[in-house]
Amino acid sequence: MTEEEKKDAQVLELSYDFSCRIIRLYKYLNEGKLSKADRDIIDALGRQLVRSATSINANMNEAQHPQSDADFLSKASIALKEARESENWLSLLRDNGYLEPRAAESILLDCGRINKILITITSKVKKRINGGKE
Repeated sequence: MTEEEKKDAQVLELSYDFSCRIIRLYKYLNEGKLSKADRDIIDALGRQLVRSATSINANMNEAQHPQSDADFLSKASIALKEARESENWLSLLRDNGYLEPRAAESILLDCGRINKILITITSKVKKRINGGKE
């Protein structure tokens, strides 16, 4: 997805694209010659990152047909938590030299975009559920 397409995309599309990017990143990080220690670290952090990143899209897919506003809010809130967790794993990979700062910036920008949308969504649904009060 291009930057232009991302500007108009919905959270479901953005989270799918983000999941794909993270899967490709995990594959890339495991290429090449690495020491056992580096391979173990990349594997541990990478697996956590893949789980949290793909969970964002999975939860937003489930939220497409909620049983209630509360069910939708639950799924969107979980997606938001997973997006925050993904940011953490990406930052750890970047700050420990496993991910180039320029590449991290691009992926973290996507994650931040998803976070902002999910914060807005969860806030609006909470207000609706609480009769206009958060």
